[in-house]
Amino acid sequence: MCIFALSGCVSDSGNNPTAPDESGLDAAATTKKYDTFTGKAPLKTVSFTVTDPQNTRGLSTKKIAHSFGVASKGEPHEISKQSQKYFEENNVNAITYDTSGEKVLYLTFDCGYENGNTEIILDVLKEKNVKAAFFCTLINIKSSPELMARIINDGHILGNHSANHPCFDEISREEMAKEVEECDNYLREKFGYTSPYFRFPKGEYSQSALDLVNSIGFKCVFWSLAYNDWNTDQQKGGDYAFETVTSRLHPGAIILLHSVSSDNAQAMGRIIDYAREQGYEFKTLNDL
Repeated sequence: MCIFALSGCVSDSGNNPTAPDESGLDAAATTKKYDTFTGKAPLKTVSFTVTDPQNTRGLSTKKIAHSFGVASKGEPHEISKQSQKYFEENNVNAITYDTSGEKVLYLTFDCGYENGNTEIILDVLKEKNVKAAFFCTLINIKSSPELMARIINDGHILGNHSANHPCFDEISREEMAKEVEECDNYLREKFGYTSPYFRFPKGEYSQSALDLVNSIGFKCVFWSLAYNDWNTDQQKGGDYAFETVTSRLHPGAIILLHSVSSDNAQAMGRIIDYAREQGYEFKTLNDL
């Protein structure tokens, strides 16, 4: 699925790449405009320390391609259940879906490039008062800075999707850290922003990759609901997107959609309205 996380530290705030506390700043300071795309104060950059760079513990580097199955009848597929069970039993800071049993949904988007549909989706989310998470590569962030600034300033999460979209099971632990660090530091410097969420390119990872990404302070975000929406040459219309997504809704679903899909842009409002009619509430990853 194209385009669409144990030990380390950072230079300014330990292992968590979170924004600084502004509670002690006066009103003038918090409203000051800075020379960033968001107008927010730039954050200190970080430098991740990679322990066991040679993987002397022998953690598996075998490729694992995230699988989730097709949810139906308001239940996550057994594959998604087993995925979440593995993370919980092995103390991995990763999530496939929310197991609380509450009728909540989490909208997430993968953004590898821009073709105009993200703006449409953002307009709908603003109208419907829904916050989502957008996982973006550094390449996309640099090419569409105004759009990224809007994502942040509209109150959405801008998640880390790596700098260059490599397969993390095919690169070294040091290279993994560099991929995450480059993306995070660019957001810190140019947008005054950081978030502790990472999504593996193509959903492909390894035991070593999970360990490394967790060690530098990031939660790995997977998904329990998705469909073949990323191929812009094979769009099937808004009705298809609506029927496909709504038929797979289940309590706690983390929904992965691709922002390049015109089908998703057309169906987004109806998907949100239908989900709410069925008693679902939209939450953000910060609520987990």
